[in-house]
Amino acid sequence: MRSDADVTDSAKSLVEKNLNWNFSVNVLDNMFYALAISLVSQETIMPLLVSELTDSTIAVGLIPAIFSLSFLLPQLFVANHAESLPRKLPFVLLGSGLLQRLPYPLIGIALLLFAAEAPGLALSLFFIGIATAAFGGGIVTPAWFSMIGVVVPTRRRGIFFGLADGGGLLMGVIGAYFVGRALDIVAYPGSFALLFLVAGLIHAISWFSLSLTREPASDVDKKPVPLRHYFRRLPSVLRGNDNYRRFLIGYALLRLSMMAVSFFIVFGNINYDLSGADIGLLNAIFIGTQALMRLLFGWLGDRWGHKRNLVISAVSMALAAAFALNSSAVAGLIPAFICLACAISSDMVSHFNIVLEFAEPADQPTYIGLTNTLMAPFTFAGPILAGWIAEAFDINLLFAVSLGFGVVGAALLWWWVREPRHFARREAQT
Repeated sequence: MRSDADVTDSAKSLVEKNLNWNFSVNVLDNMFYALAISLVSQETIMPLLVSELTDSTIAVGLIPAIFSLSFLLPQLFVANHAESLPRKLPFVLLGSGLLQRLPYPLIGIALLLFAAEAPGLALSLFFIGIATAAFGGGIVTPAWFSMIGVVVPTRRRGIFFGLADGGGLLMGVIGAYFVGRALDIVAYPGSFALLFLVAGLIHAISWFSLSLTREPASDVDKKPVPLRHYFRRLPSVLRGNDNYRRFLIGYALLRLSMMAVSFFIVFGNINYDLSGADIGLLNAIFIGTQALMRLLFGWLGDRWGHKRNLVISAVSMALAAAFALNSSAVAGLIPAFICLACAISSDMVSHFNIVLEFAEPADQPTYIGLTNTLMAPFTFAGPILAGWIAEAFDINLLFAVSLGFGVVGAALLWWWVREPRHFARREAQT
């Protein structure tokens, strides 16, 4: 009979044996997923679509609010289940296929059928669609990240996410040209419907790549506990890790600084009456910068840890708001979109990775779920607050508030939070 150490060594051997394969197929999954999302970008295309369906700026703010709430809240409820799964992949494939990816082509069909004659119905179906997609992403995220934590070792994880997301966004630069041509050549609402339908096709390719993952069964035999007992022990997670608590506070302010993300393209459209070519250019710059920056931030995260990346994210968000406020033409928005891309790239590469490093492997789904659930009020309320500020006061005030949150968030993350990778190493040596 093998000992636990033998089982652990066997699992590590399987991980190393399949590392290149798992690295490759999951890079392809993420690349195609990122390409699909770039065609219907939450920062550019979705706000433009909603502004065609309604005049309400609050509705534009609802895009990230509904998406984030649907994505973040379910995670803590499924983390307990995810921890008990010896293999995460079957659960991930089911949820990500039916719930996370399928809504996008269905939104395209809804736009074809209703956008012209029943825009209110089309808007409702759009919000239902993105809420369902986000909910699907939310329920699989703890299990998916735990699976990635097994099949991709820490030493390769930063470059994995940088290459996976960056490669997809680099492909998205070509997609941005397609977006611009579709918006200029295909009549509304067919242009937006086409983008969502093509995104659905590319999502199917990414799902197939994900299904090729060779995941070893977990060596940790962790039984699920009753949900009430599971929730009862969560406060002890916070009490027992003061560095993690500090991170949550600093990161909450970073999330609030991103309340204006969906309004950059709206700001440009209000002030400069953007053409399809202008939108395609800004989208290409936004996506291309993300492609390069995710590779860079992935490498930096592996080299120096992920806290500094998140500080850069907060600073970049503040700079993006400052550039937008001081722009006087479409060209003036280019540095704003470059900084916005840097802010989102460093956040996307590092915010989950740093959470994994706060936790022991068996507890990683709980830490992921707890982090995202605690961030839900900020990521939900922020965009709604942004829409209210833009509508009740002025869109310039919105960018000023975003700038302020970015500066304070960067300061707290830099001076108050210790890099968990290095801090954990020092603790182990004492």
